[in-house]
This record gives sequence, structure tokens and C-alpha cells, in this order.
Amino acid sequence: MTPVVLFVVLLSLTAVALGAADEGDDGDSSQDVSEVIARANAGIRTRLIYDDIALNRKRNAVPCTAAGCKWPKSGYYVTVPYTISYRYSTYERNLIISTLESFHRSTCVRFRMRTSKHRDYLHFFSGTGCWSYLGRQGGKQDVSLKRKSCIRTSTVQHEVLHALGFHHEQVRSDRDDYVNINYKNIESGKESNFQKVQTNNLGTPYDFQSVMHYSRYAFSKNGNPTIVAKSNPNLNFGHARTLSANDIARVNRLYC
Repeated sequence: MTPVVLFVVLLSLTAVALGAADEGDDGDSSQDVSEVIARANAGIRTRLIYDDIALNRKRNAVPCTAAGCKWPKSGYYVTVPYTISYRYSTYERNLIISTLESFHRSTCVRFRMRTSKHRDYLHFFSGTGCWSYLGRQGGKQDVSLKRKSCIRTSTVQHEVLHALGFHHEQVRSDRDDYVNINYKNIESGKESNFQKVQTNNLGTPYDFQSVMHYSRYAFSKNGNPTIVAKSNPNLNFGHARTLSANDIARVNRLYC
């Protein structure tokens, strides 16, 4: 191979690599779910609670699964129709679809492309940040996954679990048995993100490995921990890259 040809090949490979990096950051292990969402939602004007949950349109958000916000089951499967905005690149669309299909391998939930017969469905679009409603709302239901910022397996799973009716792990009703919340370290105005919720924990243990658990430094104003495990104050958590065994168990116990 001549030097000129070799240079052209290397230049092409570099362009492909840069293009892939520009499409998404799913392989980036430097940021956990809470960091990704906090960065994407900084300065967002959409009214949110708990940092990435949109205010429910018709009912109190908690606990919504006891008030009709579950997705319906037909036979063995729970079908959740969806559409995806065409503003996403092919890479981004495929990552969203493959992430939805990850639920198929271990739960009874099946995400299917919406047809005209489906009234209730999720619509994935590139909004101003990463956020979702809690549970089924009825009709077209937005799930915001900002291009590039939110297109990661863990972040998509996180927002989809909200859409299925699940809350953040660190605000579950029994969290005080497992963690201490250091309010003195929390950014001003972000304290409400740590308010406990009357959750149905479905008989599953508190899970530091859940994709719904924020990191120990979530919303820290001074670099000190805001969430500390009682069992081990040095425990590092909130870095899940995919659904944990307990995340899967909760979906199955609620829906299957």
C-alpha cells in the first residue's frame, strides 16, 4: 500500500470514529445516570419533579400504579406501543429500539411500534432534556431524550422505567433504613429531589445497583456526598449501566 493510499485509509477511519463518537456516548463510563440527567436538564423550563419526572396530566403522581397508570396486559404480555421522532439519527433510533428490546429478554413487557389502533403510546423525541411522565397517562405520552446528551442505554432504561410507573430508588419509602441524606451538601433548590415517596416496593430489597439509583454525589454543591449508605459510608453506587436483577424483578412483579 502506497503512503498516499495509507493516509487516505487512516483519514477515513478517523472520520468514522469521530462520527460514531458524535452520534452517542453510550460507552462513556465517566458519567452515571444522575450526572447525565442533571447536565441535560440544567436550566430546563419544563416543569419537573424529582429532576426528570414531568407533572402528571390527570392525577397525583404517587403512587400512580394503584390509581390506573399501569399499562394494560393482554394474555401473558403487556404491550407498550411507541413512536420515535425522525429527528434522531439512525444510530440514535437504533439505540433506543435496542434498549426497548432489552426489556423483552427478561420481562413480559413488549414495546411495539404504534399503529392506528393504539390510542395510548410513548413518543420518544429530542426535547430540552431527559424526562418522562410517571406511568401511563393516556394518549400520546412524551418521553424526552435529548439528542446525544440522553442517548445511552442506562438513561433510556431509566426514563422508560418511569413511564412504566417506577420512581427513583433513593426516594423509596424505606430508604431511611439504608441511606442517610446529607441535606447540608445539596444544591439550593434541589432538596425536593430527595423527598421520600410512598412507594410500593413489591417485596424487593433496596438496591444500590438499580439503574434508578442516583450517585452518592447527586446534586452536591460542594463535592461532598449527598447520599451515604448506612452499611458502608464509603460505598460507591449509582453507576449502573443497565437494568439490575431487582429492576427486572419489580417490572415482573408489577406487570407479569
